[in-house]
Amino acid sequence: MDGGRLPLETWFWEMPICTRWWTAATIMTSALVQCHMVTPFQLFFSFRAVFGKSQYWRLLTTFLYFGPFSLDLLFHVYFLQRYARLLEESSGRSPAHFSWLLMYAMASLIALSPLVSMPFLGQPLSSTLVYIWSRRNPDTRLSFLGLLVFTAPYLPWVLMGFSLVMHGSVPRDEIMGVIIGHVWYFFNDVYPPLHNESRPFDPPRWWRRIFEGRAAGNEGNNNGNDLIVAEPRDMAVPDVAPQDG
Repeated sequence: MDGGRLPLETWFWEMPICTRWWTAATIMTSALVQCHMVTPFQLFFSFRAVFGKSQYWRLLTTFLYFGPFSLDLLFHVYFLQRYARLLEESSGRSPAHFSWLLMYAMASLIALSPLVSMPFLGQPLSSTLVYIWSRRNPDTRLSFLGLLVFTAPYLPWVLMGFSLVMHGSVPRDEIMGVIIGHVWYFFNDVYPPLHNESRPFDPPRWWRRIFEGRAAGNEGNNNGNDLIVAEPRDMAVPDVAPQDG
């Protein structure tokens, strides 16, 4: 107990705001499907359903459903919140920058979804965050199932290999996440030092005002760094754990 809170409650409220409610919405969506209040057919992204039948909720629910309650769902939720939390905690004082990253990734995945016939987009969104984190923590050492030791930049490729072995097919969702994540990483970490600190993927002022108030409109671009790299407090994940040294 911590101040009268249960451990699970403490874990939930310690998460930054975007990660907290994304995790909660993911669990609630699976619960609604499990209780037969909605069906997966009402949740996936369909261009015809969204823009032809005005079912706009699908633009959001496609990122929230990972399947029925199972160990696989538990793994996905933990993995999702772990790396989302690490990125959001390193993004600074407000959720403006991290939420803008989510908006970019969601819009990109929706635009690419019809090309690869992928109705549910939660997994590629999670893969996008994993890729960005892995590139921003190049010296972090991880182990996979206690057998394979590697540095963080190899994490997306290790996960792709694991998916290939487990499912026997090319993990298109994770490949999409890597591509979208690399575009974001390039324009926020590689491009600025080469072009006088120009940051084309920074959130616009109107977006920052939503989260930060009027002060954001007067700050200019000096404090516009997207996701400042910070040393994570706890790098443990279900099947990928850090190594000392």
